[in-house]
Amino acid sequence: MGSGQLVAVYGAYGHTGRFVVAELRERGFVPVLSGRDAGKLEKAAAETGLEARPASVDDPAALDRALAGVAAVVNCAGPFAVTAAPVIEAALRAGIPYVDVAAEIEANADAFARFADRARDAGGVVVPAMAFYGGLGDLLATAAMGDWTAADEAHVAYGLSGWHPTAGTRAAGAVSHARRDGRRVRYANGRLEYRRDDPPALEWAFPAPMGPRDVIGEFTMADVVTVPSHLAIPEVTTYMTVEAARDMANPDTPAPVAADENGRSAQTFLVDVVVRSGGRERRAVATGRDIYAVTAPLAVEAVARVLTGRTRTTGVASAGEMFDAADFLRALAPHISLELDQ
Repeated sequence: MGSGQLVAVYGAYGHTGRFVVAELRERGFVPVLSGRDAGKLEKAAAETGLEARPASVDDPAALDRALAGVAAVVNCAGPFAVTAAPVIEAALRAGIPYVDVAAEIEANADAFARFADRARDAGGVVVPAMAFYGGLGDLLATAAMGDWTAADEAHVAYGLSGWHPTAGTRAAGAVSHARRDGRRVRYANGRLEYRRDDPPALEWAFPAPMGPRDVIGEFTMADVVTVPSHLAIPEVTTYMTVEAARDMANPDTPAPVAADENGRSAQTFLVDVVVRSGGRERRAVATGRDIYAVTAPLAVEAVARVLTGRTRTTGVASAGEMFDAADFLRALAPHISLELDQ
């Protein structure tokens, strides 16, 4: 448990940020609310009784005040192309671990490229994409690999019952779209490739109870950064069920609606990860509910493990490299159900 340690949550008033704040409190941590909107912070502080520390990402002194005396920071404020670098900089100045929930491919790639040497030299810990997209797939792929030191290909198939994106998801998607100049991206031949052709459509044989579903192939998510950042896999492909892809593409799809007292939506997911090497195949499957809500236990479990020394490296590292992947996944029960080839 957190034993009363202070943990800053940047973007604490956002949809995912609120889940992270609640999970931290459940685990015995004391969240410190931070972010760019002082009005929203004051409201959140009044509702929760927690301390609020407003800070703009273009004000290093304010960020330093926001992180003063805390044990770690979780960045939940997108677009991460705007927030990640300044908050990482502040965390490195404060000498505290940084975790974020970024799903933006380019923002995650930037974190590795820009901060790898500095974080390692400082003995710091920076864990980007510690979320449903990027973190969970990386943990599943790492656990599925087991004792393999390399694989030919990894496939991460997202079986979502639907996808009602938050305003933050839409804003982050717009930033990524602009950074790519409208191109799509995939990870092939050991590198990110940007293309203007249409992604393939195919059927993916999800395990029961979902079964075969039509998917969009090369519907590329943050796993194409996290997985190859530490696993020797030259081909990493992600897939999305057609229904969820259509929801995301439709500007009229509403935001998530709470369906229980914890604020979770009724949306369900099945993430099917397959790694292949020389004709052999291994699989890891996770099922659960609400892709935004499940990000909270992922991020908070990461914070808890970093603060108790249950890490495998320092510097900038994805979930699968930083932690014991199989053990981490098992610790997420009852938030997810896990099936893992051993």
